[in-house]
Amino acid sequence: MGLRRGVVLRAAVLAAVLGFAAAGFISNDALLEHGHDTTGRSLLQAKKDCPVSFEDANYTIITSRCKGPLYQPSLCCDALKDFACPYSTYINDVTTNCAATMFSYINLYGKYPPGLFANTCHEGDKGLSCPEDTPQVQPGQKASGAAAVAAPAAAVAVAVAAALAVSLIMSCSSC
Repeated sequence: MGLRRGVVLRAAVLAAVLGFAAAGFISNDALLEHGHDTTGRSLLQAKKDCPVSFEDANYTIITSRCKGPLYQPSLCCDALKDFACPYSTYINDVTTNCAATMFSYINLYGKYPPGLFANTCHEGDKGLSCPEDTPQVQPGQKASGAAAVAAPAAAVAVAVAAALAVSLIMSCSSC
């Protein structure tokens, strides 16, 4: 009985971890990544390539709402969150070039002034808040700006966690 309880506990923890895999914020470090000179740090710490591609993302989520010459903070920051929250796991990873890559594409398509988002978008100590239920884009997925593409990945992650939990419980039926 003790072993079964251990297996069930492990399965529950695994399911909880997978369920909370979506990061709940876009860190201030990620916002500052592209807006400031990071060459000194970059020379000391080589960054890994981003596992998700921002090349084919749908930037109209931002460019259609965040327009100059008077960039309205509420419109620009909400648009940034709508676009970036599904990538928050990756852009918050300071060991990768994801934040810099994402902001390079945002600035390429939106022609925004340097530091616009870093200087404008502030919500809390951690950074910009993302909705708790925001599914994360997975490596290899074709991004479209995100939530519509990320939803199937979140469903698959939950299904895998549930299947794993059931299989662990079933395999230990004699415990």
